[in-house]
Amino acid sequence: MASDYSYILLVLPRLIITILSFLLDYTVHQVAAAWGSNPWKALVLLAMSPVTLVFYTRTISNAVEGVLFALLLLLILPIHSNSVSSTSKAKLHHFIGLVLTVGFFNRPTFLCFAFVPLIYWAIQSDRHKSYHSLTSVILNVMKTVPSALIFSVIFIVADTIYYTGHWPLSMDEKESIIEQLMKNTILTPINFLYYNINPENLAQHGVHPRITHLAVNGFMLFGLFHLYAMCSGINMIKTRKGIKCNSDRSHYEKSTPWQTSVLLMFYFVPLILLSFFNHQEPRFLIPLIVPLVLLVSHYNRTMTAHCVIVLFNVTGALFFGCLHQAGLIPGLFHIQQIVQSKSSSSNMSCHHTVLFTHTYMPPLYLLNLKKGQTSVDIIDLAGCTEDVLCQKLKDLHEELSLKNAQALGKSIHQLIVVFPGTITSVVESCGLAHKAQTMFTPHLSMEDPPKISNLLTDNFKSHLSLHVIEIDVDTTRV
Repeated sequence: MASDYSYILLVLPRLIITILSFLLDYTVHQVAAAWGSNPWKALVLLAMSPVTLVFYTRTISNAVEGVLFALLLLLILPIHSNSVSSTSKAKLHHFIGLVLTVGFFNRPTFLCFAFVPLIYWAIQSDRHKSYHSLTSVILNVMKTVPSALIFSVIFIVADTIYYTGHWPLSMDEKESIIEQLMKNTILTPINFLYYNINPENLAQHGVHPRITHLAVNGFMLFGLFHLYAMCSGINMIKTRKGIKCNSDRSHYEKSTPWQTSVLLMFYFVPLILLSFFNHQEPRFLIPLIVPLVLLVSHYNRTMTAHCVIVLFNVTGALFFGCLHQAGLIPGLFHIQQIVQSKSSSSNMSCHHTVLFTHTYMPPLYLLNLKKGQTSVDIIDLAGCTEDVLCQKLKDLHEELSLKNAQALGKSIHQLIVVFPGTITSVVESCGLAHKAQTMFTPHLSMEDPPKISNLLTDNFKSHLSLHVIEIDVDTTRV
């Protein structure tokens, strides 16, 4: 029954995100004509992308960020293309303020995506003027501030209640209102930024060269589309010199240089801003799929290009949807079964410590743990070194063995370690015996990818698996 409930917890949120992702289709269909794009051609490109098929059916904050980015592009649709009434147009700044607030509290990096659309909207608001001063643009942007402040307060109160269990004002007569607010208020975006500006925290998750998004992640997610965008950008820069960058003998259909340049800014400005962060994962770029398909739909493609795109999309969908981190969900279901079975099969209380290393921190809600429970501890060592991992395992083994010795038969402590097969030799070198091991195949962790030489051996299955082992903890009582 518990496993069925965990399955519902997995599928239901994904279904909600999938439904929300149709806002991308609606946005592309509505705004394509305004950007000189063919709506149906752009929709086909969007629908067949592995980014849409995989990432926009997953419960990650980047997918929510992408949906909000699409909604913002819909709201800043060029005025002459928008069929809504002038009254509705006058109230757009309230909706834009709402989207900015939701996006910022979801992921503060949303401001990187919203920057160019917001400036573009502020300029368009003064379409009746023959020129646009910096002051007028700033004043138009400031129109979104009142609604953004109102919704920010709502989110701050909601976060504070959720994480602390009480209102920001605890009604302590011994403290002033300012002291109570400073002590109790939870500012989620500030905590996000504070964590990510610490180089030591980013180093735990992986540090990448600044050019990773442009040179690697863009191609990994979008393939030939990213190449088209880069070539289009180079072409725009060199047009004055009469130099053109031809990619696959493609050319624009209906778009004007102005429309193309704006779409290029929608795509490249967020990518460049995100490149200032040392930690660069492909999923950070998935909101850019909408402006990219609008841009790429301008091109006519040869049959060879169509074949390359289809092959890339199939390969990308299989890689991200069926191979990359594929063992985490079944691994979590397995851990839940271990926890549930051992808790119900003995009169003693069971306490489990679960350590994850060299893999994404999985969605722990799938363990179906009750709020406030103390029977399961989760430890995330991220991409730690061999020495740190071994020392942590030995310390935990010693600590849990001591607790078992002092428990007087009333409770038992167990240790579970979850890691990709690429570091099996590292875990074995720590010298701790294990009484059970389960492998979940396939599983590929790009945090610690396997070497090609290892994949050519008879033991390749182990390197493409997620390992869940139960460490043998001493249960001798005193």
